[in-house]
Amino acid sequence: MSAERTQGGDGGGGGEGGGGAVRRGVSERLLRELTPQVLAAVVRRHGDFAASEDAVQEALLAAASQWPSAGVPDNPRGWLIQVAARRMADHQRSESARRRREAQVLSQEADAPVQPAPDDQEPEREDTLLLLFMCCHPALSRTSAIALTLRAVGGLTTGEIAAAFLVPEATMAQRISRAKQQIERSGESFRMPGSRERDERLAAVLHVLYLMFNEGYATSAGASLQRPDLSSEAIRLARAVHGLLPEHAEAAGLLALMLLTDARRLARSGPEGELIPLDEQDRSRWDRAAIREGVELLSSALPRGAVGPYQLQAAIAAVHDEAERVQDTDWPQILALYGVLLQLSDNPMVALNHAVAAGMVHGPHHGLALLQPLELDPRIAGHYRLAAVRGHLHELARERALAIQCFRAAAAGTSSLPERNYLLLKAARLEAS
Repeated sequence: MSAERTQGGDGGGGGEGGGGAVRRGVSERLLRELTPQVLAAVVRRHGDFAASEDAVQEALLAAASQWPSAGVPDNPRGWLIQVAARRMADHQRSESARRRREAQVLSQEADAPVQPAPDDQEPEREDTLLLLFMCCHPALSRTSAIALTLRAVGGLTTGEIAAAFLVPEATMAQRISRAKQQIERSGESFRMPGSRERDERLAAVLHVLYLMFNEGYATSAGASLQRPDLSSEAIRLARAVHGLLPEHAEAAGLLALMLLTDARRLARSGPEGELIPLDEQDRSRWDRAAIREGVELLSSALPRGAVGPYQLQAAIAAVHDEAERVQDTDWPQILALYGVLLQLSDNPMVALNHAVAAGMVHGPHHGLALLQPLELDPRIAGHYRLAAVRGHLHELARERALAIQCFRAAAAGTSSLPERNYLLLKAARLEAS
């Protein structure tokens, strides 16, 4: 779990008037929250995933154009489902006419008022969890399943998903399109899979939630440092998965990781939304209740058998959270945990964080030496985080000119405005010192 992206050690604007801006902000946040719920309800009713997604997108466009001026309806979820259902009726009528079957009946249904089905009005129904498992279909490659789920359940853009997988946006768009087609061909019904099918999909489900949380906690692009709505939804769904499988150690480990990381959320940004790295955070602002819950979950999960990557990352987060002061951080323990994690995961981001921990324990030049193989890894070579970590280690080594060069290179490579500002400020402060 990468939290402080620029160093790797922890795993508004506009001139619009107040009222309109507030209404628009509320509508956008609400639409992001409701999208997977509405899509799940429409898929459950109509069964056509691709057409349902198109219909929901049309409903979202209608809401985005109408709600800022007309106001959010009393039942926004029902409103969106109703509009999407009308679009689906139009789609079904068109398909029926094309196939020359039942044209008259479907035409009469499309002209009638569409009301949300009774169970569409039951928010406690965990449709989003069902949609999550549906998108992680075993007919899909794991990468395609995760990408489709991030799009349908997480509401991430294709560009955001491409950035998470370190691939071009066009490549990711093709994967998502093919995944939708495969779901359609599979004839997947909207139901919770049985235990065997669930086990086949669980690894992909957990990884989706992990990526959703990461994007919400440290947004990859734009003017905002965080998207709390997205990270909160990931935590909610992780709780649901843990409730469904309370004895699954990695499901518990993922939830613990999210809680232990999210506990620092309020302290990692300043009054203007600027990034505050882990070693400069006011630890009195950390959520101690979330830390306690995360530690308890992790403590109960670790004795259950083989330790997985989410439990190891949660253990690293717990070491950070339990240090009352930054100088109390047990870096040797963190380094040892990253060493085990490297054995389980061929992930360049893990190797990047391992280099930081090694630099803290054995000195910055040791960490810099561990970065050299990553320069040849096509998954991360040229990535701004590699330059940022290199700058961090050069700064620790008091190699000011090299640190400035790296921080500026990292700033040029990130699409996150708060991260860019932070990196440029680091470079400017070093230059002035």
